[in-house]
Amino acid sequence: MSLIITPKAAAQIVHAAAESGGGQPVLRVAAKRDRDGAIDYAMGFDEPREEDTVSLQHGVRLLIAPTSMELLNDTVLDFVYIENEVDPQFIFRNPNDPNYQTAT
Repeated sequence: MSLIITPKAAAQIVHAAAESGGGQPVLRVAAKRDRDGAIDYAMGFDEPREEDTVSLQHGVRLLIAPTSMELLNDTVLDFVYIENEVDPQFIFRNPNDPNYQTAT
């Protein structure tokens, strides 16, 4: 699998799915490259499609379309507090992104 979900991110995804009345979360993660080379990310609850790569990580069923696989290779989805921010946020740690910064 090209994308790894941390236990903290998975717990938040499971919590959000439970609040919306869903069962086991089925999360689609997508990526596309901008004109400047940076990578834009999107994620949301969805239904699987035949062409998706599917994995189960920490209680989250993860879906990735073939068009996003290469961009998400070696990426980690985490849920962390960011400096100067009040609430924790989902972040993508992706060495394929020119704006990638290692965790501090």
